[in-house]
Amino acid sequence: MLSVKMATWCVRALRQSYCVVASPSLFRASPRLLCTAAQQKNGRGSEDETEKPEQSAAEKTLVEEKTQLEEQLKDVTEKYKRALADTENLRTRSQKMVEDAKLYGIQGFCKDLLEVADILEKATESVPKEEVTSQNPHLKNLYDGLVMTEVQIQKVFNKHGLVKLNPDGQKFDPYEHEALFHAPVEGKEPGTVAVVTKVGYKLHGRTLRPALVGVAKAS
Repeated sequence: MLSVKMATWCVRALRQSYCVVASPSLFRASPRLLCTAAQQKNGRGSEDETEKPEQSAAEKTLVEEKTQLEEQLKDVTEKYKRALADTENLRTRSQKMVEDAKLYGIQGFCKDLLEVADILEKATESVPKEEVTSQNPHLKNLYDGLVMTEVQIQKVFNKHGLVKLNPDGQKFDPYEHEALFHAPVEGKEPGTVAVVTKVGYKLHGRTLRPALVGVAKAS
């Protein structure tokens, strides 16, 4: 009797499981579930794909802005360097002008004094040396006074950088000498100064007045 009941219960269980497996609603629901899952997956993929171009565009914009800023920085740096160089050049030129003004500011005054020095030199040269004796005290005192004045004025010239040029026997230099004539002179090498008509002067190494000379040439 017990074995008959167990067999009946097993048959019912098998029928129920068969109905569940063979149910068409289960097969209809499965494709829907699969489609939903596929749509969700495709939706996430499309969102990722749309986000990637957006990120790429943003990165591209940042790169362009960075490049533009770097170019602007380079341009500003170059302008700054040029401005510094121009300022330094201006400072150097201004300093040179100030130094030249200090050195050569008395140039015009010195030129005027050169005429006085020339007159003193000619005055002492015109006095006959044989007459400058104690027997002629007035002429001797006058001559000594002229010589002392000439010596003193040359000391003042040297103190302020004004140097006399007396190039007798030196090689002719067009930057310091002015040739009045060329002539063959015995005992003088060609191209050298044979005669000094008027002495010259230099102020701090710059020729203030060239010496007027005659230059020897080959015969």
